[in-house]
Amino acid sequence: MKRAKEALVLILAGGVGSRLNILVQKRAKPAVPFGGIYRIIDFSLSNVMNSGLKKVGVLTQYKPLSLMHHLGMGEAWDFTGRSRGVTILPPRTGEKESDWYHGTADAVRRNLDFLEANPAEQVVILSGDHIYHMDFDAMIEYHRSKKADVTVAMMIVPKSEMHQFGSGIVDKHDRIIEWEEKPKNPRTNLASMGIYVFDYKYLLNTLIRDKSEIDFGHHILPRAIAEDNVFAYPFYGYWRDVGTIQAYWEANMDILKKESGISPQRWEIRTNIETEGRAADRAPARFGVACHLENCMISAGSNIQGSVVNSVLAPGVVVEEGAIVINSILFEDCIVRKGAIVDLAILDKRVQVGANAVVGFGENYTVVNQLKPSHLYTGITLIGKGAMVPAGQKIGRNCVINTNITEDAYPGKTIEDGGSLFADNEVS
Repeated sequence: MKRAKEALVLILAGGVGSRLNILVQKRAKPAVPFGGIYRIIDFSLSNVMNSGLKKVGVLTQYKPLSLMHHLGMGEAWDFTGRSRGVTILPPRTGEKESDWYHGTADAVRRNLDFLEANPAEQVVILSGDHIYHMDFDAMIEYHRSKKADVTVAMMIVPKSEMHQFGSGIVDKHDRIIEWEEKPKNPRTNLASMGIYVFDYKYLLNTLIRDKSEIDFGHHILPRAIAEDNVFAYPFYGYWRDVGTIQAYWEANMDILKKESGISPQRWEIRTNIETEGRAADRAPARFGVACHLENCMISAGSNIQGSVVNSVLAPGVVVEEGAIVINSILFEDCIVRKGAIVDLAILDKRVQVGANAVVGFGENYTVVNQLKPSHLYTGITLIGKGAMVPAGQKIGRNCVINTNITEDAYPGKTIEDGGSLFADNEVS
């Protein structure tokens, strides 16, 4: 057995993820459904499992209940037994109840008791909200071969995107000699993936020595690079931060493209299919004689009588005769009635689209969402969990229909491009 199995894993799963808009209104970002049957955190957990690592702590904070329910005791990822397991680490407040985690390092520091109770040679720190496939065993062996204090997984991205990431400048031995956190004018295209390997004792000493260092990217890494041995671990596979609506939609669409590099089946990604409403409870999907399917993913329990094109459907979705779903993502138990059209939209769980309604109406993709212009600007429309879309209703591009909106909440037959509908007939 390789020594890498002695490493401890911490998954940071407490972020708000506000750029995902109403998709995180009722759940933590890592718990957002993805790719039909998965949730985002399934990718990190499955990578840990497939790397042979055994002990995992999941740091939660923002609306953690659905995430905790999904994780259970870790059985879906074989994290059960005397020598293995998943431990859910709930929020740790400071002196005041409102004093929640202030950064990634602060979150780990507040769970020092878990670290001290699980001594290891190395600690692997991950984010629970990325879509990728990676062998952490290989990264740990690389870390050891370099005699590093810290190793940072890094990949090449376009310089135009570097403002979203931490960036590292390396020497010929891949030692990081300079660090820039989300630079406006980057000097390199080597971006941090938010995946770190720390020597166990080094991490404990680092967290104890200066409590003002609350974030790995902003504080701990720059100081460690200046004083100690920090190396870059090169990564060349598929990796995507799905922290925006656009990135989330694109990653789902990548599943439908053979050349994209993403393949949950080939990567052996697991999910908890035993939770209520998931695939384990469903009969096989049904397809009517007149249905039309083209480049799509249909999950168990679905009933497709209409057309589905370039779309990802979760378990239990119904598309009635004459209905069309195109370029869209539908969560569990959505219903699209006869003659309705869903075009370039994301529908959360149990949305009902009435007969002959149109979600994604018109050809003007340029009118951004008036309330959240940085969230919705490419034409994607969001429909919240349990919302109703009345028969004949037209909803434009870059719109938001809030969670549990009822049919009588609509002020008229059309929600214009960039509009948002909340309770009490409030349209913005």
